[in-house]
Amino acid sequence: MSRQDFHGVFPYLVSPIDDAGRVKDAVLARLCDDLIAAGVHGLAPLGSTGEFAYLDFTQKRRVIEVVVEAAGGRGPVIAGVAATTIAEAQRQTRDFARLGADGILAVMEAYFPIDDDGVHDYFASIAAACDLPVTLYTNPNFQRSDLSLPVIARLAKIPNIRYLKDASSNTGRLLTIMERVGDDLKIFAASAHIPAAVMLIGGLGWMAGPACLAPRESVALYELCRARKWDEAMALQRRLWRLNQAFAKYNLAACIKGGLEIQGYAVGAPLAPQKPLSEQGRAEVKAALDELRG
Repeated sequence: MSRQDFHGVFPYLVSPIDDAGRVKDAVLARLCDDLIAAGVHGLAPLGSTGEFAYLDFTQKRRVIEVVVEAAGGRGPVIAGVAATTIAEAQRQTRDFARLGADGILAVMEAYFPIDDDGVHDYFASIAAACDLPVTLYTNPNFQRSDLSLPVIARLAKIPNIRYLKDASSNTGRLLTIMERVGDDLKIFAASAHIPAAVMLIGGLGWMAGPACLAPRESVALYELCRARKWDEAMALQRRLWRLNQAFAKYNLAACIKGGLEIQGYAVGAPLAPQKPLSEQGRAEVKAALDELRG
């Protein structure tokens, strides 16, 4: 895979932070190395699972440094950029590009609602700040100002806006987007969708936190979908779905961090005031992992 031709499984990485607010470099690097060894197609730091909304710029910058170094060119790193202002979004974009990111995942944070022109200008400004492929992130469940279909169609005409990651859980909406933009944007699913279903309608893969916990199984599902072995793919998808259900039920970062702790990664708890995964949640995640690998 060309480092600028993205497809497959991109785990959304957690951001391990110690009590002093420092990135736990060794823990994050080990996770990246193990995920690459498991066959994932790339890494996606500073997504929702990576707690972008809770990190300051210094922490974000260090996360990208560690992930780029750990990846070592073995797969693309798509760095999350999220801000409330265009100036800050462009600063992050330029800095992460200089640090060696291979692509940008563009997320819009908004306290006050933003109209369609403002949303367009925000994402267009990120594309203008770099030569990297940009992935639009849309999640109407969390975002105050989301990407409407007309805005997505306008942004799809910008040459380096090449991908869209949809976390709406509405696969019908996803198909509508695909019909509207044609080949101008390639589509990645999220854990909120059934990945095999998105692959069936033409998706390239998925970017999702649960792939951190089950990378080999996620890659196996992708390969079955690519081979159009749909019966086998759906059998594996059903086994993976329990993990997705736990992810949807609990705090995103808490669920993945808790699952990684179960597997021996000292990633710690989500940043306060978020709460760690409850004992019930840990039991559910462990049961889902045991069932998947049993």
